[in-house]
Formats: sequence, C-alpha cells, structure tokens
Amino acid sequence: MKQLSMILMIALLFSACGPSAEEKAAVEKAAAEKLAAEKAATEKAAVEKAEAEKAAAEKAIHETAKTKVALFAPLADLPTLSEEETAQVKLGQMLYHEKRISKNQDVSCNSCHQLKNYGVDGQPTSSGHKGQKGGRNSPTVYNAYGHVAQFWDGRAADLTAQAKGPVLNPIEMAMPSEKAVIAVLKSMPEYIDAFKKAFPKDKDPVTYQRFAEAVAKFESRLATTGKWDAYLRGEDNALTLDEKKGLIAFADLGCTACHNGAFMGGQSFMKLGSVKAWEDQSDLGKFDLTKKDEDKLVFKVPSLRNVAKTAPYFHHGKVATLEEAVKLMASHQLGKDLKDEEISSVVTFLSALTGDVPPDELTNEPSLPESTAKPPKADPN
Repeated sequence: MKQLSMILMIALLFSACGPSAEEKAAVEKAAAEKLAAEKAATEKAAVEKAEAEKAAAEKAIHETAKTKVALFAPLADLPTLSEEETAQVKLGQMLYHEKRISKNQDVSCNSCHQLKNYGVDGQPTSSGHKGQKGGRNSPTVYNAYGHVAQFWDGRAADLTAQAKGPVLNPIEMAMPSEKAVIAVLKSMPEYIDAFKKAFPKDKDPVTYQRFAEAVAKFESRLATTGKWDAYLRGEDNALTLDEKKGLIAFADLGCTACHNGAFMGGQSFMKLGSVKAWEDQSDLGKFDLTKKDEDKLVFKVPSLRNVAKTAPYFHHGKVATLEEAVKLMASHQLGKDLKDEEISSVVTFLSALTGDVPPDELTNEPSLPESTAKPPKADPN
C-alpha cells in the first residue's frame, strides 16, 4: 500500500508538470501539417473537379460543333487547266488590270475589286468615271465563280455576263461601245497575240465576247481556302474553342438558312427585312430589274467567306462593322435581339471564314502591253 501511494504521488507530480515545450511544439506541428495536408487535398480535389468539368464542357463544344458541319462544305479543288485555258487566265489577268479600256484610262476592274484587299476597295460605293459614285457596294470578286448569279440583283447569269457590264457603264468605266473597247485592244500587237494564244481556233479572237470570257476565266481561279476548309475536311484543331462556340451560335440562331454550303451564301435571293421591316427602302433591289412586287427588297444573299475583311456591309455599304451587321441581320431576318456576347461569339466564328488570298503570281498586276500611237486618247469628259 505504501509503495502504491508513492507511485501515485510521482505520477501526480509529473502530471502537474505537463508536457515539455518541445513535446508541445511537436504536437502543434503535427496538427498543422495534418490540417495543411487536408486543405491541400481539398484544393487539389476542387482543381481536379474543375478541370474535369472544363474538359467535359470543352469536349461537348467540340462534339456539338461537329454536328453542325453537315450544313457546309469545303471549297472544291480548282480544276487543272489546259494550255489554252492557262493562256486565257493570263490574258484575263491582264485585262482585269487594264485601265486603257476605260474612257479616261484611269479605272480598271482592280480599281473597285482590289485583289490585294480581299477583292474590295473598302468604300461604301466605288468611284468610277469622273469620280462618280455607283449606287451599290462593290462585292468581293473572290469566290464569286461559285455564285448562282452576279451583282446584288442577279442581273448577270455568270462571270462572263458580269464582265461585260462595268466597262460600258457610264458611271463606272464609261466606254462608249463594245467597238471602242475592241479598237483599244487591237491597237496593241501584244494583246492581239495574247488573244490568239487564248483562243487559237478563232479566226478573229479579239472580240468583246472573248474579252469577257478571258476575264471570267481569270476570276474563276480566285478562290480563298483557309482554316475553315481545313476544319471541314476533318482537322479538328483548325478552329479554336471560341470559334467553335461561334459556329454553334451561328447555326442555332438560324443563320444557316441562307448562309450554308461551300460558299456560305451566294446561292439564293432573299427579301431584306423578311421578319422585321428594313427601314431604308431607297434601293428596292431586284424589283428595279423585274418590276415585280414580290421582288421588292430582294437581294442576292452574299457569301460570308472573308466577310471580316470586306467591310462596309450590305448593298448600300452603310454599315461599317461586322458586329452591327450581325445585329441587324438577327433582328430583321430572324426576329432576334442578340446580346453583346452573342454577337461577339458569332463574329469570332465569321472571322474564321477568312481564307488565304491566292499567290502573287495571280494577284499582282502583270506586265501590260505598251501603248502604240493608235489607241484613243484618255477622255475625261
């Protein structure tokens, strides 16, 4: 009993003294380390969850975007040219840049449809003879070969018919007649030789019809493929995540009703303001050509390829930004008022439709025949 009491006293004595400072610090350190480890594990789990959710969301966007591509197609490869066709393209390139077939010898096709500027001049309406302004915005020449018709009202069935118009238009190049155009071309032996190479079976190839055909053949080579085509051919990484989001928004809004296929438009005619009336009715579109009531405010649906590079927009060229153009189309054609973030997303996608301009050998101004004493002089009147 006496020995037990002694042991209890010693135990009580040590209990009263408590753990040492080192022991207490060790316990506190262990507790802190445990807490830090638990916090790190919680944070890691949260990060991993967020990353998994982000990856899942991104995967859903990638997969959803793929479901929209059936509405479109990449541009087809251009056909291989024969020797004669190559000569026609070369001749057409010369004629495209030729200013001497304008009345004052200061306007060419390239003046309004600048090949180094995505086929446009960046003006609401273009300047022609004596600085006169045309009534409609000059559309890009790039990819026009695939359109259902030419001009905003479709009055030209194809590129050949289109090429004949501006040269004789009094506001544009203002030549007085087809005969006057041919007189200029025949005054230069180099052009005569070029026409003979391009159309070797013709007894007299230097005609207005052959002039237009050569220009059209040249324009038929003006295709602009890019990342959009690569994506449509299966290169999933060709578009960014944001561009795919924009594609989904573009399709879900209903824009694909008009802008689809390989050319993203250019295949149909639609009334401007089909859901909400278009305020500016100073230009009635196809009606001015047909005089049919159902053609009032009907215009050719423009291609959206390179649309981010071809401002200003619409037939009148009065809309300066792509954002405003998207907003107006959603409102007037779809009856939808878009939020700024929706507009931004669609514009991001539309910017991905910018293709590569053809190489310099096709877009540079070629060496043109030297003038002789025969061509008519420039006429500023």
